[in-house]
Amino acid sequence: MSEIRGSFDKIREVTGTLRKDDVAVKVRIELTYKTPKGSAALIRSEEMRAAEAILIAEDFVKTGRVKLLTFIDRHENTWTMKEIKKLMEGIQTEPHHVKVYFDGGFDLSTKNSGLGCAVYYEQNNKAYRLRRNALVQELNTNNEAEYAALHLGVQELELLGVHHMPVTFVGDSKVVINQLNGEWPCYEKELTVWIDRIEEKLSAMGISPEYEVVSRKLNREADQLASQALNGTEITSTIELPDN
Repeated sequence: MSEIRGSFDKIREVTGTLRKDDVAVKVRIELTYKTPKGSAALIRSEEMRAAEAILIAEDFVKTGRVKLLTFIDRHENTWTMKEIKKLMEGIQTEPHHVKVYFDGGFDLSTKNSGLGCAVYYEQNNKAYRLRRNALVQELNTNNEAEYAALHLGVQELELLGVHHMPVTFVGDSKVVINQLNGEWPCYEKELTVWIDRIEEKLSAMGISPEYEVVSRKLNREADQLASQALNGTEITSTIELPDN
């Protein structure tokens, strides 16, 4: 087994030069390896980028000693070599490298809430930014507005066709980020409903969320969108971003 682990390490050194813009779908490899003398062992790898996993698995297949080979994603979905290759070929034409900025504001005097989200993503080797805001009236607190803004971002991802990949959600609400990360408990029933709604939708879409809290200054784009919604300015736009 130590020799086989060494093979994984050696191959990963070779594949460590994979392009940085490879789509960040992550899987682990599970295979049955049979030695020339007939001994068999079940081998499981650590989680890695799918593109890297394919190269490593192909190297093992070349030995002629692999009997069963499976790729497993974060949601325990299983993929054959043919299926994972098809996924990787198709995903370049779909939105990927997705980051969602969100913010919500609540006006106590009018009981209105403004929601804003900005979605950055890549598709067909081009970069895009989607902006969306909304004015809603059925919320009661600023924290609810923050959750609703994140949910708005998730809805936009669904419309874009984002699925089965990690997505980073960025906001300035420590309450929302830390509760979704599981670092803070949630005692408010209204917020628990939002958490369940968001997590169920993300799970159904196969999205692995990563949450990042930033200052309001660094979240000013989403903050401005939420403020514009409160002022009655509706915004829905998608633009292609210039190359850096």
